[in-house]
Amino acid sequence: MAELVFWCAAVLLVHTYFLYPVVLFALDGVAQVLHNVRYMRSGADRRREEQQASELPRVSLVVAAYNEASCIDEKLRNSLALDYPAGRFEVLIGSDGSTDGTDERVLRCTDERVRLSAAPRGGKTSVLNRCIPMAKGDIVLLSDANTMIEPEAVKRLVRHFENPEVGAVCGQLRLYNPTKAEYEESTYWTYESLIKFYEGKRGAVVGANGGLYAIRRSLFNALPPATIVDDFVIPLRILEKGYKVVYEPEAVAHEETTEDYGKEFGRRARIAAGNFQSLRMVPGLLSPLSGFPAFAFWSHKLLRWCAPALMALALVANLFLLSSPFYKLTLAGQVLFYGLAYLGKKGLLKGSARRVASVAYYFVTMNLAIVVGFWRFLRNTQRAAWDRTARVPSSS
Repeated sequence: MAELVFWCAAVLLVHTYFLYPVVLFALDGVAQVLHNVRYMRSGADRRREEQQASELPRVSLVVAAYNEASCIDEKLRNSLALDYPAGRFEVLIGSDGSTDGTDERVLRCTDERVRLSAAPRGGKTSVLNRCIPMAKGDIVLLSDANTMIEPEAVKRLVRHFENPEVGAVCGQLRLYNPTKAEYEESTYWTYESLIKFYEGKRGAVVGANGGLYAIRRSLFNALPPATIVDDFVIPLRILEKGYKVVYEPEAVAHEETTEDYGKEFGRRARIAAGNFQSLRMVPGLLSPLSGFPAFAFWSHKLLRWCAPALMALALVANLFLLSSPFYKLTLAGQVLFYGLAYLGKKGLLKGSARRVASVAYYFVTMNLAIVVGFWRFLRNTQRAAWDRTARVPSSS
């Protein structure tokens, strides 16, 4: 029994972190071969890369803002400088009971493309439920106040909506740290972006990042007021409806990360609680009948959320198998990994060893945050309203 538990846990962990990306890569290779064969037989022309301005859809950029006075001016400047026809673009700032002068700063902007929708504090979900239906654009672009978008990003996102099967498009969010060029999240973020890239090729990106993604306004349904991770639930609901959710790596936005591990841990615990909450909102993706989207959801998300339990099961089961030299090695490997995580926390190593230990520490704390988030979900103690993190405008 211990051997069965060990191997089940180990295989599931290996699948979610290693085998699933390999499967995505292999499926993409097969799809490329089939596409090339069809292309040669049909002689079809490639879809044009750029659309004419007259063909571009109306776009509404919706930004939920709570006490963002320190960065809202820069966000407005960045938004109004985006390369998109002025007559087909608007910026809708949804203020969630801001008390620091955010609303006044938005009202001082004289550009007619900018609108303010202010209401008492109710959480980001209440902002989206209020602002998305009132948006004038057929395409709604969602972004955060501290996220700076590159000029060409909007055009690169909306060109995918030429395909009526596409319901949402996720952009690429690049995190930067002003004081440390290499940090743990950058490695994990690069890995996650690669998975999104290959999921996107199959039209099944499971979740977006609130920094930059676009949806068809007609596909938005009001979220339950207590929704914690709206940027996860909104694309999943669109995917559940049978529409494609794709990834556009050339639509880029930038956001500063934090070195405050306490705040980062709290953010991840909050996201984890929201992830477990989301299960009842997208029941269709739990069914194998949903095809590849269900496979992606289970492989990329559900098994990840089970990783802390799987890691614990693998360790405990391994302790009952020490009569075999092989299982002594597997136990040593696990102990070594957790030892590296501890050294990563203490910062005792140098050079490449320090980077490896730092990644191990990040991985372990990320899974501990899932445990905390699950506990909050069970006790229903995670608030939906988000707390503002101190931000400063970027220098570029």
